[in-house]
Amino acid sequence: MTTSTNLMRQRRFLPLFLTQLLNAFNDNLYKNAMVLFVVYQVYDSPETETMISGLATALFVLPFVLFSATSGQLADMRDKTKIIRWIKFAEIIIMCVGAAGLVLAARGMAIETIAMPLMFVALFAMGVHSTFFGPIKYAILPQHLEKDEVLAGTGLVEAGTYVAILAGMILGGVMPIMWSIVGVILVAVVGYMVCRWVPPAPAQSEENKVDWNPIRASKSLITFTMSNPELRYSVLAISYFWTIAAILSVQFIPLAKNVLLADKQVAAVLLVAFSAGIAIGSVSINALLKGDISARYSARSVIVMAVLLISFYALCKMWDLTPAGELFTVWEFLAQPLALAITANLLLIAVAGGMFVVPLYAFLTTRVDKSEASRSVAANNFVSSIYMVVGAGAAGALGYLGIPLEEQVLVSLILCALSARLSRKLHATEALRDPENA
Repeated sequence: MTTSTNLMRQRRFLPLFLTQLLNAFNDNLYKNAMVLFVVYQVYDSPETETMISGLATALFVLPFVLFSATSGQLADMRDKTKIIRWIKFAEIIIMCVGAAGLVLAARGMAIETIAMPLMFVALFAMGVHSTFFGPIKYAILPQHLEKDEVLAGTGLVEAGTYVAILAGMILGGVMPIMWSIVGVILVAVVGYMVCRWVPPAPAQSEENKVDWNPIRASKSLITFTMSNPELRYSVLAISYFWTIAAILSVQFIPLAKNVLLADKQVAAVLLVAFSAGIAIGSVSINALLKGDISARYSARSVIVMAVLLISFYALCKMWDLTPAGELFTVWEFLAQPLALAITANLLLIAVAGGMFVVPLYAFLTTRVDKSEASRSVAANNFVSSIYMVVGAGAAGALGYLGIPLEEQVLVSLILCALSARLSRKLHATEALRDPENA
């Protein structure tokens, strides 16, 4: 914890931390303002709402599949700080496009023909933006931090990301749509100003040629990653985790409206609980491991997560209440006997998830040379994104086919079991290399 506090006072960490925090905040302010507006104001069909939520998630994630390999090469072969500045400048333009779509939708103008396409184009472009920023925010840490600071830095970045997601979700759910429109543009401008304080991070590789062919570059990236057992197990375990997160994120808003019979502010509360839990788990695991980069608690964490998912399913099945009005407001929801149990359950699911995933991210940047750290993170983003697109698509399809939302939650249990198995393999491999972490 002392290391974490010290890092927050250092220019070699704080500007990067604030840049990624603002980036995650703006992504989620825009995405949630858009999805909540569409679900609660445009459509009135559980099947269509789930499909739209799934499409939004898939469009945001798809660029990670297409461009992760290129982004990893670029970050390893060029100054990472210069790339950050270009990325944050692009965010300003992207948010102006998304804001235009939201303005048209809010005024009921050309919703299907212009507003929705503009909003989805901006969402896809933000996915491209995050694809090129993602490898840098983790891979730059070993370049600026000492070895015993990397886990703390990774935990802070992950926690900061989820605090920002939490804030974006809250404001996206409670702010009037016009305030959200102005907000996404202002945050993009502030993010660009802050990123200019990130210290230089020169290329650690002598290579100069970036392979812009996405198929060839992706194949090379996967070969590089899968040849290292620790990277392979880390990437696959993280990918299963993010598939669970993708499935749950698709289900949250329709579940809040159609199972819990609650309004969009309640949906935001549930999303906030999940994000807060990830942040708590991300910081807690560093204190538990005392700075060691180890997977010794990862399998146990994801098993606890699975048990809590079963508990969440049971609580949703027990929910059989009717609101006085059309939907429960936040205070009406919280007054119900099971409301606090459901919210606390989600929080604990996410705490276990944060404790599971943070050490695995640290493996990605510390088990390779610094000149390959961005490609390692990019490989994870590539594989995770494929899994997330499939997971989000499957969740959308299940919703469209009429499978009850509560039953959809149970799909995640299979992924928890796979993650636990991979975590055990990773820890066994780690123990062979470093017996002190056994």
